[in-house]
Amino acid sequence: MKQIISTDGAPTAIGPYSQAVKVAAGATIYCSGQIALNPKSGELVGTTAEEQCRQVMTNLQAVLKAAGAGFSKVVKTTIYLANMADFGAVNDVYGEFFDKQPPARATLAAKELPWGALVEIDAVAVV
Repeated sequence: MKQIISTDGAPTAIGPYSQAVKVAAGATIYCSGQIALNPKSGELVGTTAEEQCRQVMTNLQAVLKAAGAGFSKVVKTTIYLANMADFGAVNDVYGEFFDKQPPARATLAAKELPWGALVEIDAVAVV
């Protein structure tokens, strides 16, 4: 069973993908990568990786909530950075959202991210 998750609390998909997909009778949620788009205006938020990461995490939180979960249910994330020099700043913001029992994680440098974003994060959660 596959349930498409969509919320106006996060930016709408700007391509052929869903904000998240809940599967296995509602047990697993696969969240698409979020960048720092304001869900109301569709504009990229922030000029630094720190500012953008905060919006990314807010968007991801909205998608998780729409799927019936939260950050405590996240088991794996992937962080994509336009510049690995931003790792420390992004790590600090990310840590504010995962202060207890953080999920497994990979962090990668990407040559480019959509819309010129500096940070993109995807997640897998279980409920």
